Amino acid sequence: MKRRDFLYMTGMGAGASMLQSLPVFGKIISVEEALTPVDIALKKKMADVALNAAKSGGASYADVRIGRYLNQVIATREKRVDNISNAESYGMGIRVLANGSWGFAATNNLDNDSIAKAAKIAVAIAKGNAKLMSEPVQLAPQKGFGEVSWKTPIEINAFEVPIADKVDLLLNVNNEAIKGGAKYINSNLFMVNEQKYFASTDGSYIDQDIHRIWPTFTLTKIDAAAGKFETRNALSAPMGMGFEYLKPLESEKIKGGPVTLYKKRYDILEDVREAAVHVDEKLKAKPIAPGKYDLVLDPSHLFLTIHESVGHPTELDRVLGYEANYAGTSFLTLDKWESKKFNFGSKEVNIVADKLEAGSLGSVGYDDEGVKCGKWDIIKDGILVNYQTIRDQAHILGLKESQGCCYADSWDSIQFQRMPNVSLSPGKVPLSAAEMVKNVEKGIYMFGRNSYSIDQQRYNFQFSAQLAYEIKEGKIVGMFKDAAYQANTQEFWNACVQRCDKTDYRLGGTFSDGKGQPGQASAVSHGSPTTRFNGINVINTGRKIS
Repeated sequence: MKRRDFLYMTGMGAGASMLQSLPVFGKIISVEEALTPVDIALKKKMADVALNAAKSGGASYADVRIGRYLNQVIATREKRVDNISNAESYGMGIRVLANGSWGFAATNNLDNDSIAKAAKIAVAIAKGNAKLMSEPVQLAPQKGFGEVSWKTPIEINAFEVPIADKVDLLLNVNNEAIKGGAKYINSNLFMVNEQKYFASTDGSYIDQDIHRIWPTFTLTKIDAAAGKFETRNALSAPMGMGFEYLKPLESEKIKGGPVTLYKKRYDILEDVREAAVHVDEKLKAKPIAPGKYDLVLDPSHLFLTIHESVGHPTELDRVLGYEANYAGTSFLTLDKWESKKFNFGSKEVNIVADKLEAGSLGSVGYDDEGVKCGKWDIIKDGILVNYQTIRDQAHILGLKESQGCCYADSWDSIQFQRMPNVSLSPGKVPLSAAEMVKNVEKGIYMFGRNSYSIDQQRYNFQFSAQLAYEIKEGKIVGMFKDAAYQANTQEFWNACVQRCDKTDYRLGGTFSDGKGQPGQASAVSHGSPTTRFNGINVINTGRKIS
Protein backbone atom coordinates (compact mmCIF):
# COMPACT_ATOMS: atom_id res chain seq x y z
CA MET A 1 0.00 0.00 0.00
CA LYS A 2 1.32 3.44 -0.95
CA ARG A 3 1.76 6.04 1.78
CA ARG A 4 -0.96 8.33 0.45
CA ASP A 5 -3.42 5.41 0.17
CA PHE A 6 -2.68 4.53 3.79
CA LEU A 7 -3.29 8.13 4.84
CA TYR A 8 -6.53 8.19 2.88
CA MET A 9 -7.85 5.01 4.47
CA THR A 10 -6.90 5.93 8.04
CA GLY A 11 -8.31 9.41 7.55
CA MET A 12 -11.62 8.02 6.32
CA GLY A 13 -11.89 5.90 9.43
CA ALA A 14 -11.19 8.84 11.72
CA GLY A 15 -13.62 11.05 9.82
CA ALA A 16 -16.43 8.54 10.03
CA SER A 17 -15.95 7.98 13.76
CA MET A 18 -15.96 11.72 14.47
CA LEU A 19 -18.97 12.57 12.35
CA GLN A 20 -21.26 9.83 13.56
CA SER A 21 -21.85 11.88 16.70
CA LEU A 22 -22.78 14.96 14.67
CA PRO A 23 -26.25 14.44 13.15
CA VAL A 24 -26.17 17.83 11.45
CA PHE A 25 -23.88 16.30 8.84
CA GLY A 26 -26.41 13.58 7.92
CA LYS A 27 -25.31 10.10 6.96
CA ILE A 28 -21.80 9.14 5.87
CA ILE A 29 -21.70 8.11 2.19
CA SER A 30 -19.12 7.03 -0.38
CA VAL A 31 -17.65 9.34 -3.00
CA GLU A 32 -19.47 7.37 -5.69
CA GLU A 33 -22.84 7.92 -3.97
CA ALA A 34 -22.14 11.67 -3.77
CA LEU A 35 -21.71 11.80 -7.54
CA THR A 36 -25.05 10.12 -8.26
CA PRO A 37 -27.81 12.76 -8.68
CA VAL A 38 -31.50 12.26 -7.92
CA ASP A 39 -33.70 11.94 -11.02
CA ILE A 40 -35.44 15.26 -11.69
CA ALA A 41 -38.63 13.56 -12.88
CA LEU A 42 -38.87 11.74 -9.57
CA LYS A 43 -38.43 15.00 -7.67
CA LYS A 44 -41.28 16.58 -9.63
CA LYS A 45 -43.58 13.65 -8.85
CA MET A 46 -42.76 13.86 -5.14
CA ALA A 47 -43.33 17.64 -5.14
CA ASP A 48 -46.73 17.24 -6.79
CA VAL A 49 -47.77 14.74 -4.13
CA ALA A 50 -46.96 17.30 -1.44
CA LEU A 51 -48.60 20.26 -3.23
CA ASN A 52 -51.79 18.33 -3.96
CA ALA A 53 -52.04 17.07 -0.38
CA ALA A 54 -51.54 20.60 0.98
CA LYS A 55 -54.19 22.10 -1.28
CA SER A 56 -56.69 19.35 -0.51
CA GLY A 57 -56.06 19.97 3.19
CA GLY A 58 -57.02 23.65 2.91
CA ALA A 59 -53.77 25.47 2.05
CA SER A 60 -54.15 28.63 -0.02
CA TYR A 61 -50.47 28.45 -0.96
CA ALA A 62 -47.79 25.79 -0.62
CA ASP A 63 -44.15 25.34 -1.57
CA VAL A 64 -41.92 22.29 -1.41
CA ARG A 65 -38.14 22.07 -1.15
CA ILE A 66 -36.46 18.74 -1.88
CA GLY A 67 -32.89 19.09 -0.75
CA ARG A 68 -29.82 16.89 -1.09
CA TYR A 69 -26.92 18.44 0.81
CA LEU A 70 -23.42 17.03 0.28
CA ASN A 71 -20.51 18.00 2.51
CA GLN A 72 -16.94 16.85 2.09
CA VAL A 73 -14.30 17.87 4.61
CA ILE A 74 -10.57 17.10 4.65
CA ALA A 75 -8.57 18.18 7.68
CA THR A 76 -4.82 17.76 8.16
CA ARG A 77 -2.22 18.76 10.72
CA GLU A 78 1.55 18.72 10.18
CA LYS A 79 2.29 15.32 8.59
CA ARG A 80 -0.99 13.56 9.31
CA VAL A 81 -4.61 13.49 8.22
CA ASP A 82 -6.99 14.28 11.06
CA ASN A 83 -10.31 13.78 9.29
CA ILE A 84 -11.89 12.96 5.95
CA SER A 85 -15.65 12.84 5.61
CA ASN A 86 -18.34 12.59 2.96
CA ALA A 87 -21.80 13.26 4.32
CA GLU A 88 -25.26 13.53 2.83
CA SER A 89 -28.55 14.90 4.14
CA TYR A 90 -31.64 14.32 1.99
CA GLY A 91 -35.30 15.07 2.53
CA MET A 92 -38.28 17.36 1.91
CA GLY A 93 -39.58 20.49 3.61
CA ILE A 94 -43.18 21.63 3.04
CA ARG A 95 -44.37 25.17 3.84
CA VAL A 96 -47.99 26.22 3.56
CA LEU A 97 -50.30 29.17 4.07
CA ALA A 98 -53.67 28.27 5.60
CA ASN A 99 -56.13 30.71 7.20
CA GLY A 100 -53.54 33.44 6.66
CA SER A 101 -50.76 31.81 8.69
CA TRP A 102 -47.61 29.80 7.99
CA GLY A 103 -47.16 26.11 8.76
CA PHE A 104 -44.15 23.91 8.12
CA ALA A 105 -43.29 20.22 8.32
CA ALA A 106 -40.46 18.04 6.96
CA THR A 107 -39.72 14.41 6.30
CA ASN A 108 -36.87 12.24 5.10
CA ASN A 109 -39.27 9.39 4.30
CA LEU A 110 -40.01 10.11 0.66
CA ASP A 111 -42.73 7.60 -0.17
CA ASN A 112 -46.09 9.07 -1.21
CA ASP A 113 -47.87 8.37 2.07
CA SER A 114 -45.14 9.99 4.19
CA ILE A 115 -45.02 13.04 1.92
CA ALA A 116 -48.79 13.51 2.05
CA LYS A 117 -48.76 13.07 5.82
CA ALA A 118 -46.08 15.78 6.22
CA ALA A 119 -48.12 18.14 4.03
CA LYS A 120 -51.21 17.61 6.14
CA ILE A 121 -49.21 18.23 9.32
CA ALA A 122 -47.95 21.52 7.86
CA VAL A 123 -51.54 22.58 7.13
CA ALA A 124 -52.66 21.62 10.64
CA ILE A 125 -49.82 23.66 12.13
CA ALA A 126 -50.77 26.67 9.98
CA LYS A 127 -54.38 26.48 11.09
CA GLY A 128 -53.29 26.23 14.70
CA ASN A 129 -50.97 29.23 14.31
CA ALA A 130 -53.78 31.22 12.69
CA LYS A 131 -55.70 31.24 15.96
CA LEU A 132 -52.87 33.21 17.56
CA MET A 133 -51.90 35.62 14.78
CA SER A 134 -52.49 39.36 15.02
CA GLU A 135 -52.77 39.84 11.25
CA PRO A 136 -52.62 37.52 8.23
CA VAL A 137 -49.47 36.98 6.19
CA GLN A 138 -49.29 39.30 3.16
CA LEU A 139 -47.41 37.39 0.50
CA ALA A 140 -46.01 39.39 -2.42
CA PRO A 141 -47.20 38.01 -5.76
CA GLN A 142 -44.82 35.75 -7.63
CA LYS A 143 -45.31 34.36 -11.10
CA GLY A 144 -44.59 30.70 -11.76
CA PHE A 145 -41.58 29.91 -13.96
CA GLY A 146 -42.55 26.42 -15.01
CA GLU A 147 -39.70 23.91 -15.22
CA VAL A 148 -36.37 25.77 -15.05
CA SER A 149 -32.87 25.08 -13.76
CA TRP A 150 -29.75 26.90 -12.61
CA LYS A 151 -26.20 25.69 -11.90
CA THR A 152 -23.12 27.26 -10.35
CA PRO A 153 -20.86 27.76 -13.40
CA ILE A 154 -18.02 25.51 -12.24
CA GLU A 155 -15.16 24.15 -14.35
CA ILE A 156 -14.13 21.28 -12.04
CA ASN A 157 -16.54 19.53 -9.68
CA ALA A 158 -14.61 19.33 -6.40
CA PHE A 159 -16.38 16.09 -5.51
CA GLU A 160 -14.96 14.45 -8.65
CA VAL A 161 -11.34 15.24 -7.73
CA PRO A 162 -9.78 12.16 -6.07
CA ILE A 163 -9.55 12.52 -2.30
CA ALA A 164 -5.96 11.32 -2.44
CA ASP A 165 -5.07 14.31 -4.62
CA LYS A 166 -6.68 16.71 -2.14
CA VAL A 167 -4.85 15.05 0.74
CA ASP A 168 -1.56 15.39 -1.15
CA LEU A 169 -2.21 19.09 -1.73
CA LEU A 170 -2.90 19.79 1.95
CA LEU A 171 0.09 17.74 3.13
CA ASN A 172 2.26 19.66 0.66
CA VAL A 173 0.93 22.88 2.22
CA ASN A 174 1.92 21.59 5.64
CA ASN A 175 5.34 20.54 4.39
CA GLU A 176 6.01 24.02 2.98
CA ALA A 177 5.01 25.52 6.32
CA ILE A 178 7.34 23.21 8.26
CA LYS A 179 10.20 24.00 5.85
CA GLY A 180 9.49 27.66 6.57
CA GLY A 181 9.93 27.13 10.31
CA ALA A 182 6.35 26.56 11.46
CA LYS A 183 5.91 24.78 14.77
CA TYR A 184 2.28 23.97 14.03
CA ILE A 185 0.26 23.95 10.82
CA ASN A 186 -3.24 22.76 10.10
CA SER A 187 -4.87 22.91 6.69
CA ASN A 188 -8.43 22.17 5.67
CA LEU A 189 -10.59 21.88 2.60
CA PHE A 190 -14.37 22.30 2.84
CA MET A 191 -16.62 21.47 -0.12
CA VAL A 192 -20.40 21.81 -0.34
CA ASN A 193 -22.90 20.81 -3.02
CA GLU A 194 -26.55 21.77 -2.52
CA GLN A 195 -28.89 19.98 -4.92
CA LYS A 196 -32.14 21.87 -4.39
CA TYR A 197 -35.51 21.38 -6.01
CA PHE A 198 -38.26 23.94 -5.40
CA ALA A 199 -41.91 23.63 -6.42
CA SER A 200 -44.91 25.79 -5.52
CA THR A 201 -48.59 26.26 -6.19
CA ASP A 202 -47.52 29.37 -8.15
CA GLY A 203 -46.42 26.97 -10.89
CA SER A 204 -42.64 26.84 -10.46
CA TYR A 205 -40.49 23.71 -10.67
CA ILE A 206 -36.93 24.90 -10.11
CA ASP A 207 -33.90 22.60 -10.05
CA GLN A 208 -30.60 24.10 -8.82
CA ASP A 209 -27.09 22.68 -8.40
CA ILE A 210 -25.00 24.92 -6.12
CA HIS A 211 -21.29 24.50 -5.32
CA ARG A 212 -19.03 26.12 -2.74
CA ILE A 213 -15.39 25.57 -1.72
CA TRP A 214 -13.09 26.86 1.02
CA PRO A 215 -9.39 25.99 1.32
CA THR A 216 -7.72 27.36 4.44
CA PHE A 217 -4.83 26.93 6.86
CA THR A 218 -3.43 28.31 10.11
CA LEU A 219 0.35 28.53 10.57
CA THR A 220 1.96 29.06 14.01
CA LYS A 221 5.51 29.86 15.05
CA ILE A 222 6.90 30.09 18.58
CA ASP A 223 9.61 32.31 20.02
CA ALA A 224 10.55 30.10 22.97
CA ALA A 225 13.09 32.55 24.37
CA ALA A 226 10.54 35.34 24.55
CA GLY A 227 7.64 33.05 25.45
CA LYS A 228 5.57 34.31 22.51
CA PHE A 229 3.81 32.85 19.51
CA GLU A 230 2.17 34.28 16.40
CA THR A 231 -0.12 32.88 13.73
CA ARG A 232 -1.25 33.69 10.23
CA ASN A 233 -4.34 32.28 8.55
CA ALA A 234 -4.75 31.69 4.84
CA LEU A 235 -5.70 34.72 2.77
CA SER A 236 -8.02 32.60 0.65
CA ALA A 237 -11.70 33.41 0.32
CA PRO A 238 -14.50 30.86 0.48
CA MET A 239 -16.00 30.89 -3.01
CA GLY A 240 -19.00 29.78 -5.01
CA MET A 241 -16.76 27.86 -7.38
CA GLY A 242 -15.45 24.39 -8.11
CA PHE A 243 -11.96 22.98 -7.66
CA GLU A 244 -10.68 25.33 -10.37
CA TYR A 245 -10.31 27.90 -7.58
CA LEU A 246 -7.24 25.93 -6.46
CA LYS A 247 -5.64 26.04 -9.93
CA PRO A 248 -3.38 29.13 -9.74
CA LEU A 249 -3.24 31.69 -12.53
CA GLU A 250 -0.75 34.56 -12.56
CA SER A 251 -3.41 36.77 -14.16
CA GLU A 252 -5.55 36.32 -11.02
CA LYS A 253 -2.83 37.57 -8.64
CA ILE A 254 -2.06 41.08 -7.43
CA LYS A 255 1.63 41.49 -6.61
CA GLY A 256 3.95 44.34 -5.77
CA GLY A 257 2.84 45.01 -2.21
CA PRO A 258 3.76 43.35 1.10
CA VAL A 259 1.28 40.51 0.43
CA THR A 260 0.39 38.51 -2.68
CA LEU A 261 -3.34 38.81 -3.21
CA TYR A 262 -5.73 36.53 -5.07
CA LYS A 263 -8.87 37.10 -7.12
CA LYS A 264 -10.74 34.07 -8.50
CA ARG A 265 -7.81 31.65 -8.44
CA TYR A 266 -5.84 30.82 -5.31
CA ASP A 267 -2.24 29.58 -4.95
CA ILE A 268 -2.32 27.92 -1.53
CA LEU A 269 1.33 26.79 -1.69
CA GLU A 270 2.54 30.31 -2.45
CA ASP A 271 0.34 31.73 0.30
CA VAL A 272 1.64 29.35 2.98
CA ARG A 273 5.26 30.14 2.04
CA GLU A 274 4.52 33.85 2.42
CA ALA A 275 2.67 33.18 5.67
CA ALA A 276 5.84 31.68 7.18
CA VAL A 277 7.69 34.92 6.40
CA HIS A 278 4.84 37.08 7.71
CA VAL A 279 4.78 35.25 11.05
CA ASP A 280 8.49 35.99 11.48
CA GLU A 281 7.67 39.65 10.89
CA LYS A 282 4.83 39.51 13.41
CA LEU A 283 7.12 38.08 16.09
CA LYS A 284 9.44 41.08 15.62
CA ALA A 285 6.78 43.72 14.97
CA LYS A 286 6.64 46.86 17.08
CA PRO A 287 3.54 47.62 19.16
CA ILE A 288 1.11 50.13 17.71
CA ALA A 289 1.03 53.56 19.32
CA PRO A 290 -2.65 54.40 19.96
CA GLY A 291 -4.06 57.36 18.09
CA LYS A 292 -5.68 58.50 14.88
CA TYR A 293 -4.56 56.85 11.64
CA ASP A 294 -5.66 56.72 8.03
CA LEU A 295 -6.58 53.11 7.26
CA VAL A 296 -5.98 51.33 3.97
CA LEU A 297 -8.13 48.21 4.18
CA ASP A 298 -7.65 45.28 1.84
CA PRO A 299 -10.77 43.31 0.74
CA SER A 300 -9.48 40.27 2.67
CA HIS A 301 -10.10 42.37 5.79
CA LEU A 302 -12.84 44.82 4.80
CA PHE A 303 -15.34 42.10 3.88
CA LEU A 304 -15.94 41.33 7.57
CA THR A 305 -16.52 44.97 8.46
CA ILE A 306 -19.03 45.17 5.60
CA HIS A 307 -20.72 41.99 6.81
CA GLU A 308 -21.12 43.18 10.39
CA SER A 309 -21.77 46.91 9.96
CA VAL A 310 -23.74 46.92 6.67
CA GLY A 311 -25.00 43.41 5.93
CA HIS A 312 -26.62 42.60 9.26
CA PRO A 313 -28.16 46.00 10.05
CA THR A 314 -29.90 46.15 6.65
CA GLU A 315 -31.70 42.82 7.17
CA LEU A 316 -35.32 43.96 7.39
CA ASP A 317 -36.32 41.45 10.08
CA ARG A 318 -33.63 42.89 12.37
CA VAL A 319 -34.76 46.43 11.55
CA LEU A 320 -38.32 45.50 12.57
CA GLY A 321 -37.21 43.75 15.74
CA TYR A 322 -38.46 40.35 14.57
CA GLU A 323 -34.95 38.86 14.74
CA ALA A 324 -32.21 39.38 17.29
CA ASN A 325 -30.32 36.08 17.47
CA TYR A 326 -26.54 36.04 16.92
CA ALA A 327 -26.33 39.59 15.62
CA GLY A 328 -28.89 41.70 17.47
CA THR A 329 -31.35 44.10 15.89
CA SER A 330 -30.43 47.28 13.97
CA PHE A 331 -29.93 51.01 14.37
CA LEU A 332 -31.16 51.49 10.77
CA THR A 333 -34.82 51.88 11.72
CA LEU A 334 -37.55 52.50 9.13
CA ASP A 335 -37.78 56.22 9.87
CA LYS A 336 -34.20 56.65 8.65
CA TRP A 337 -35.04 54.99 5.34
CA GLU A 338 -38.33 56.87 5.04
CA SER A 339 -36.51 60.21 5.35
CA LYS A 340 -34.68 59.42 2.08
CA LYS A 341 -31.73 61.43 3.33
CA PHE A 342 -30.20 59.38 6.15
CA ASN A 343 -26.44 59.86 5.91
CA PHE A 344 -25.00 56.35 6.32
CA GLY A 345 -21.60 57.24 4.83
CA SER A 346 -19.69 59.54 2.52
CA LYS A 347 -20.50 59.87 -1.18
CA GLU A 348 -17.81 57.25 -1.82
CA VAL A 349 -20.01 54.63 -0.18
CA ASN A 350 -22.09 52.69 -2.69
CA ILE A 351 -23.26 49.35 -1.30
CA VAL A 352 -25.09 46.87 -3.53
CA ALA A 353 -26.85 43.57 -2.88
CA ASP A 354 -26.21 41.05 -5.64
CA LYS A 355 -27.51 37.47 -5.65
CA LEU A 356 -26.02 36.72 -9.07
CA GLU A 357 -22.36 37.75 -8.74
CA ALA A 358 -20.17 35.09 -10.36
CA GLY A 359 -17.95 33.22 -7.91
CA SER A 360 -19.80 34.48 -4.86
CA LEU A 361 -21.06 32.25 -2.05
CA GLY A 362 -24.60 33.61 -2.22
CA SER A 363 -25.01 33.29 -5.97
CA VAL A 364 -28.16 31.40 -6.98
CA GLY A 365 -30.67 31.71 -9.79
CA TYR A 366 -33.72 31.57 -7.50
CA ASP A 367 -34.17 31.88 -3.76
CA ASP A 368 -35.97 29.39 -1.50
CA GLU A 369 -39.35 31.02 -2.24
CA GLY A 370 -38.99 30.62 -5.99
CA VAL A 371 -38.10 34.29 -6.54
CA LYS A 372 -35.74 35.03 -9.43
CA CYS A 373 -32.67 36.70 -8.00
CA GLY A 374 -31.14 40.03 -8.97
CA LYS A 375 -29.21 43.11 -7.83
CA TRP A 376 -30.21 46.35 -6.07
CA ASP A 377 -28.75 49.34 -4.21
CA ILE A 378 -28.75 49.42 -0.41
CA ILE A 379 -26.56 52.51 0.13
CA LYS A 380 -26.39 54.98 -2.77
CA ASP A 381 -23.86 57.84 -2.61
CA GLY A 382 -23.83 57.44 1.16
CA ILE A 383 -27.63 57.46 1.62
CA LEU A 384 -29.67 54.51 2.93
CA VAL A 385 -32.05 53.61 0.08
CA ASN A 386 -33.12 50.00 0.68
CA TYR A 387 -32.97 46.86 2.82
CA GLN A 388 -33.14 43.08 2.23
CA THR A 389 -36.60 41.51 1.94
CA ILE A 390 -38.55 38.31 1.28
CA ARG A 391 -42.12 37.76 0.06
CA ASP A 392 -43.97 38.36 3.33
CA GLN A 393 -41.93 41.53 4.04
CA ALA A 394 -42.12 43.27 0.65
CA HIS A 395 -45.37 45.13 1.42
CA ILE A 396 -43.75 46.81 4.43
CA LEU A 397 -41.48 48.74 2.06
CA GLY A 398 -44.18 49.20 -0.56
CA LEU A 399 -42.43 46.81 -2.93
CA LYS A 400 -44.43 44.91 -5.53
CA GLU A 401 -42.18 41.85 -5.31
CA SER A 402 -39.62 40.18 -3.08
CA GLN A 403 -35.90 40.89 -3.47
CA GLY A 404 -35.15 37.16 -3.31
CA CYS A 405 -33.46 36.95 0.10
CA CYS A 406 -35.10 33.76 1.40
CA TYR A 407 -32.96 30.74 2.34
CA ALA A 408 -33.01 27.61 4.48
CA ASP A 409 -29.85 25.71 5.31
CA SER A 410 -31.51 22.29 5.10
CA TRP A 411 -34.63 20.53 3.88
CA ASP A 412 -35.80 20.28 7.51
CA SER A 413 -35.31 24.01 8.24
CA ILE A 414 -37.96 26.59 7.40
CA GLN A 415 -36.78 29.28 5.00
CA PHE A 416 -36.49 32.84 6.26
CA GLN A 417 -34.76 36.14 5.44
CA ARG A 418 -31.00 35.75 4.94
CA MET A 419 -28.33 38.13 3.79
CA PRO A 420 -27.53 38.34 0.06
CA ASN A 421 -24.04 39.17 -1.15
CA VAL A 422 -23.54 42.74 0.07
CA SER A 423 -20.60 44.58 -1.47
CA LEU A 424 -18.86 47.95 -1.73
CA SER A 425 -18.65 48.99 -5.39
CA PRO A 426 -15.21 49.84 -6.80
CA GLY A 427 -14.22 53.38 -7.69
CA LYS A 428 -14.62 54.64 -11.25
CA VAL A 429 -11.30 56.50 -11.36
CA PRO A 430 -8.27 54.27 -12.15
CA LEU A 431 -6.41 53.68 -8.88
CA SER A 432 -4.27 50.83 -7.55
CA ALA A 433 -3.57 50.03 -3.93
CA ALA A 434 0.08 51.00 -4.39
CA GLU A 435 -1.00 54.42 -5.66
CA MET A 436 -3.38 54.81 -2.73
CA VAL A 437 -0.62 54.06 -0.21
CA LYS A 438 1.68 56.71 -1.77
CA ASN A 439 -0.70 59.48 -0.64
CA VAL A 440 -0.96 58.36 3.01
CA GLU A 441 1.21 60.26 5.51
CA LYS A 442 0.42 58.29 8.67
CA GLY A 443 -1.54 55.12 8.27
CA ILE A 444 -1.99 51.37 8.57
CA TYR A 445 -2.44 48.86 5.74
CA MET A 446 -4.53 45.91 6.99
CA PHE A 447 -5.05 42.41 5.57
CA GLY A 448 -7.12 39.41 6.68
CA ARG A 449 -9.84 38.88 9.28
CA ASN A 450 -9.06 38.57 12.96
CA SER A 451 -10.87 39.30 16.23
CA TYR A 452 -13.76 41.75 16.28
CA SER A 453 -16.65 42.97 18.41
CA ILE A 454 -19.85 44.88 17.59
CA ASP A 455 -22.83 45.86 19.69
CA GLN A 456 -26.39 44.54 19.40
CA GLN A 457 -27.52 47.50 17.30
CA ARG A 458 -24.64 46.99 14.82
CA TYR A 459 -23.32 50.45 15.63
CA ASN A 460 -20.22 50.53 17.86
CA PHE A 461 -17.44 48.19 16.81
CA GLN A 462 -13.81 47.14 16.96
CA PHE A 463 -11.83 45.16 14.34
CA SER A 464 -8.28 43.85 14.10
CA ALA A 465 -6.42 42.19 11.23
CA GLN A 466 -4.12 39.28 10.45
CA LEU A 467 -1.45 41.68 9.18
CA ALA A 468 -1.04 45.40 9.88
CA TYR A 469 1.69 47.40 8.12
CA GLU A 470 2.81 50.90 9.06
CA ILE A 471 2.52 53.53 6.33
CA LYS A 472 4.78 56.54 6.83
CA GLU A 473 5.03 59.37 4.31
CA GLY A 474 3.63 57.22 1.54
CA LYS A 475 5.82 54.17 2.16
CA ILE A 476 5.33 50.85 3.94
CA VAL A 477 8.07 50.84 6.58
CA GLY A 478 7.35 47.77 8.72
CA MET A 479 4.76 45.80 10.60
CA PHE A 480 2.68 46.78 13.62
CA LYS A 481 1.29 44.36 16.18
CA ASP A 482 -1.74 44.64 18.49
CA ALA A 483 -3.53 47.12 16.21
CA ALA A 484 -7.33 47.38 16.23
CA TYR A 485 -9.58 50.20 15.09
CA GLN A 486 -12.66 51.44 16.91
CA ALA A 487 -15.55 53.45 15.49
CA ASN A 488 -19.28 53.59 15.11
CA THR A 489 -20.84 52.60 11.81
CA GLN A 490 -21.75 56.11 10.63
CA GLU A 491 -18.46 57.63 11.74
CA PHE A 492 -16.50 54.89 9.98
CA TRP A 493 -18.33 54.94 6.65
CA ASN A 494 -18.36 58.75 6.57
CA ALA A 495 -14.56 58.58 6.85
CA CYS A 496 -14.40 56.64 3.57
CA VAL A 497 -12.51 58.89 1.14
CA GLN A 498 -11.15 56.69 -1.64
CA ARG A 499 -11.73 53.36 -3.39
CA CYS A 500 -9.47 51.50 -5.78
CA ASP A 501 -10.86 50.63 -9.20
CA LYS A 502 -12.45 47.42 -10.49
CA THR A 503 -9.09 45.75 -11.24
CA ASP A 504 -8.53 45.56 -7.47
CA TYR A 505 -12.05 44.34 -6.60
CA ARG A 506 -12.13 40.97 -4.79
CA LEU A 507 -14.51 38.82 -2.75
CA GLY A 508 -14.25 37.79 0.86
CA GLY A 509 -16.91 35.93 2.75
CA THR A 510 -18.15 33.64 5.46
CA PHE A 511 -18.92 29.95 4.92
CA SER A 512 -21.33 29.72 7.87
CA ASP A 513 -23.09 32.90 8.95
CA GLY A 514 -25.37 32.09 11.88
CA LYS A 515 -28.90 33.35 12.42
CA GLY A 516 -32.24 32.28 13.84
CA GLN A 517 -33.52 30.03 16.58
CA PRO A 518 -33.11 27.12 16.06
CA GLY A 519 -29.91 28.35 14.47
CA GLN A 520 -29.26 28.14 10.75
CA ALA A 521 -26.05 28.81 8.78
CA SER A 522 -25.75 30.42 5.37
CA ALA A 523 -22.80 31.31 3.13
CA VAL A 524 -22.40 34.87 1.87
CA SER A 525 -19.75 36.92 0.07
CA HIS A 526 -18.79 40.57 0.37
CA GLY A 527 -16.78 42.23 -2.36
CA SER A 528 -14.80 45.44 -2.26
CA PRO A 529 -11.74 47.15 -3.62
CA THR A 530 -8.93 48.31 -1.34
CA THR A 531 -10.45 51.32 0.44
CA ARG A 532 -9.13 54.27 2.46
CA PHE A 533 -10.69 55.63 5.65
CA ASN A 534 -9.23 58.79 7.20
CA GLY A 535 -8.74 59.65 10.87
CA ILE A 536 -9.88 56.40 12.49
CA ASN A 537 -9.17 55.74 16.17
CA VAL A 538 -6.70 52.87 16.66
CA ILE A 539 -5.98 51.16 19.97
CA ASN A 540 -3.26 48.81 21.21
CA THR A 541 -4.95 45.53 22.18
CA GLY A 542 -1.79 44.26 23.90
CA ARG A 543 -1.58 47.04 26.48
CA LYS A 544 -2.11 46.04 30.08
CA ILE A 545 -3.51 48.28 32.77
CA SER A 546 -1.31 48.07 35.84
